[in-house]
Amino acid sequence: MKKAGILNRHLAGALAELGHGDGVLVCDVGMPIPDGPRVVDLAFRAGVPSFAEVLEGLLAELVVEGATAATEVREANPEAAALLDEHFAEPAWVPHERLKELSAGARLIVRTGEARPYANVLLRCGVFF
Repeated sequence: MKKAGILNRHLAGALAELGHGDGVLVCDVGMPIPDGPRVVDLAFRAGVPSFAEVLEGLLAELVVEGATAATEVREANPEAAALLDEHFAEPAWVPHERLKELSAGARLIVRTGEARPYANVLLRCGVFF
């Protein structure tokens, strides 16, 4: 058994399969899940694990070259907006409906237990060299 990093075997395996340019949607429990992308559902109960915990864990494991989030997050969920601003120099901001459309092209969706609105971000994988 791993003693550090991501322990969930489904998530660890899915992350290992990602390549440059692949999309990873990190989403709250209210985000509609499109058919197609691989889904790793980490939601245990409302708020567990939080959006912040999952995002920070993923950022420790992935190289991310870009992020896209809903413009609505700024007003509806300032904590999530601050977290995104903290981690990404220039996230792309799109309407929530557009983010839902873009999520269909993600290679992986990681569902958190977050129960606050608009705690969603689409990450674009980069390379480590």
